[in-house]
Amino acid sequence: MYNRIAGQNLERIAALSDGLFAIAMTLIVLEIRVPPEASVHSEADLGRALVALSPRIIMYLMSFLTLGIFWVGQQTQLNYLSRADRDLAWIHIGFLAAVATMPFSTTLLGEFITYRLAMMIYWGNIVLLGATLYWSWRHARRAGLIKPDAPSHIDRAIEHRILIAQSLYALGMAMCVVSTFMSITFIFLVQIYYAVAPRLPQSRRPQDDRLGN
Repeated sequence: MYNRIAGQNLERIAALSDGLFAIAMTLIVLEIRVPPEASVHSEADLGRALVALSPRIIMYLMSFLTLGIFWVGQQTQLNYLSRADRDLAWIHIGFLAAVATMPFSTTLLGEFITYRLAMMIYWGNIVLLGATLYWSWRHARRAGLIKPDAPSHIDRAIEHRILIAQSLYALGMAMCVVSTFMSITFIFLVQIYYAVAPRLPQSRRPQDDRLGN
C-alpha cells in the first residue's frame, strides 16, 4: 500500500530539482578562482594568469549549458505528466545524482583538459543524465502517468531529442582519439545548438501550395 501512494507529488520533484540544479550551477563557477595577488605584479602577469584559467572558464560555460539543457528537458517532461509514482520519483532522484556530480566532472576536465580519461568521465556524466531522463519518460508512458490531453507527437519528440543528442555527444567523445580539444569544441557546439534551438526550414508540401500557405 505504501509503495502505491508514495512519491506522487510532481511539485516536490520539481522543487527538489530546481534547488539541486541551482547548487550545481553555482558550484561549477566557484572553481574559477581569481589569481592570487602575490603572483600578479603587472598587466602581463594578470594576462598570463587569466589565460591559465581559460580551460576552467571553457568548462564552466559548457557545463552551465549542459545543466541548462537538461533542466529544460526535465521540466518539459514534468509539464506533460498528470502525476508521479514512487518509481518515477526514484528515477528522478537518480537523475539528480548525475546532476550533482557535474561540478566534479567539470573540475576534473578543466584541470586535466588534455587527458582522455578526464574527457571520458565528463562524457559519462552526460550519458547518465540522458539515460535517466530517457528512462523517466519511458516509465511514465508505461505507467500511464502522461496527461490524457498531451499532444500525440510529444512522445516521439522527447525520445528522439534525447537519442539524437546522446548520439552527437558520443560522436564528440570519439573525437578525443585525435584531440580532447576537438571533442570539447564539438560538444560545446552541440550544446549551443540545443540552447539556441534554431528553426530549420521545412519542406513545403503540395497541399500547402494548394491552400495558399
